[in-house]
Amino acid sequence: MAAIEQTLIHGIRHPGDDATRASQMPAFGRDGILTAAQIADVVAHVRTLSRQEGASAASARGKGLFAANCAVCHGDGGMGNRTLGAPNLIDGIWLYGGDRAALTQTIAKARYGIMPAWKTRLDPVTIKMLAVYVHTLGGGERAPALALQQAANNVQPR
Repeated sequence: MAAIEQTLIHGIRHPGDDATRASQMPAFGRDGILTAAQIADVVAHVRTLSRQEGASAASARGKGLFAANCAVCHGDGGMGNRTLGAPNLIDGIWLYGGDRAALTQTIAKARYGIMPAWKTRLDPVTIKMLAVYVHTLGGGERAPALALQQAANNVQPR
């Protein structure tokens, strides 16, 4: 929960805050690291990892590209590394979308999203309450028991 509070206080890529969080995902297409065809193969592999589509020749080619370019941050199995700001790619939670177009955009151009620092807009108690709330929604390392049970039963929270 402390990590959530830290992010609320300092934001993500918030200008003028030395403690803001940042990640360094390359723009694989824009920077010429991967070709459009290679990016399509990586997209196929990520969609296979996230169980959105079955194995294919494209996902098999993408697996090697993923290992060489993405696994250092996202892990071999795509489970991510929160410390590096590399999201889990297999949990079905997508900030910008998990469809082919959104994944292609993310891999080709990177996103570099920004979240403001809330330390000057909200008081410390409100920030703490928000951190607790986000944590209970599953934003922490462990989802609360009720959320896990609802997910297992495919029940929407009220």
